[in-house]
Amino acid sequence: MISLAQSLGDQFGSRLVTASSALAQYAQSEGLHAHQPPSLVAQPETIDEVKLLVKKAAEENYTIVAYGAGTSLEGNAATINADTLCIDFSRMNRIVEVSAADLLCLVEPGVTREQLNEDIRATGLFFPVDPGANASLGGMISTRASGTTTVRYGSMRENILGLKVVTADGSLITTGTRARKSASGYDLTHLYTGAEGTLGLIVEASLRLHGQPEKILAATWDFGTIEGAVDTVIATIQSGVPIARMELLDEAAIRACNRQSALGLPEKPMLFLEFHGSDAGVADQLDLVRLMGDSNGGGKLQFASATEDRNALWKARHQALWAAKNMVPGAVAWITDICVPISHLSDAITRAKTAIQASGLFAPILGHVGDGNFHVFFILQAEDMASWDKARIINEAMIDHALSAGGTCTGEHGIGLGKREAMRREHGANSVATMRQIKNALDPSGLFNPGKIFLD
Repeated sequence: MISLAQSLGDQFGSRLVTASSALAQYAQSEGLHAHQPPSLVAQPETIDEVKLLVKKAAEENYTIVAYGAGTSLEGNAATINADTLCIDFSRMNRIVEVSAADLLCLVEPGVTREQLNEDIRATGLFFPVDPGANASLGGMISTRASGTTTVRYGSMRENILGLKVVTADGSLITTGTRARKSASGYDLTHLYTGAEGTLGLIVEASLRLHGQPEKILAATWDFGTIEGAVDTVIATIQSGVPIARMELLDEAAIRACNRQSALGLPEKPMLFLEFHGSDAGVADQLDLVRLMGDSNGGGKLQFASATEDRNALWKARHQALWAAKNMVPGAVAWITDICVPISHLSDAITRAKTAIQASGLFAPILGHVGDGNFHVFFILQAEDMASWDKARIINEAMIDHALSAGGTCTGEHGIGLGKREAMRREHGANSVATMRQIKNALDPSGLFNPGKIFLD
């Protein structure tokens, strides 16, 4: 550490973090996977500084972990090696360009989604991907993030045009173009998207922007059963309604949100909805969805059209994790997710709900069910090993069922440390071996984010 710190000290000064108390902050994340503080943290401000850091780390046999906002859930940015340089991208937070005519922007990796949308508000455009947390865009690209608006606008995968990436030898490559599509060469942009920082360091991204809708209408809708709510989601998607958000919260999640955010909603399975479009378009969407929900036991449909009311509703949804944790004093949360084809969604959620009820655990179910993705928040006492064992059994059963239905072990959290074995079950030995070959070709010395994605 002394050699690397000395070689970087003149250039980085106070942007080189060496104090143990400050390093400890980089061992924190929203997930529960155990990891250690890095040996050293550098905060670059330019692409050239990132290239320098990669070259110096390689010379000193350090591994590198990229760090954004610290909101990952599967240990995606965890330090697990003794000699690790953590590259904190928070100072690379410039919006390089906004092209309203081309509906795109160029951003550095430390820009957060809220920062971007605030900056471009006056242009009449917005960036739609909303995972809930105010994550960095570099981190969202690295985990192929999605969120509440994916059902209409797509995930990070659909909203990336190109990248600049620093590779393992410290050189810079550019992927993609400003064009909306290309048939030129290998799709390197999407190779790095979702790679969790194991193949290179993203230092700039070209992102798609979308026009702000003329009208936005949000609503809550309670149902007598969770099956009725989920069947309404399935019917809506299969009917081709271009709904913008379609979130499910079970009665446990609603109870937690009511207590935290004073929503005053009935403690029943609930859909949080949002419609985007013209006045006439929103009215047509609402009529179709209402017809399907009424036939599935929908109760009272309550609307929120004012901006402050919509914001309060979605703020409560985004704070559901902390609301759930506050229901059990002193507890911690273990969050898991799966994603299934929409036709299997009702069965997957019903199975999870039944298992949770049989276990006696407090574990709210909620998620972006419009695209087949849902989460379980296991709220557990740290020392209650019996409850942890129950939660693990339920989690494994959820994954097994998702894979048997043609789904995936994670819709948006990524693999990191937590789902490496599940990824191997999902893809099979040959596919994982091919991924390994790509990793070895692009990062032969194992410089970037060691221990993630692959078990060994």
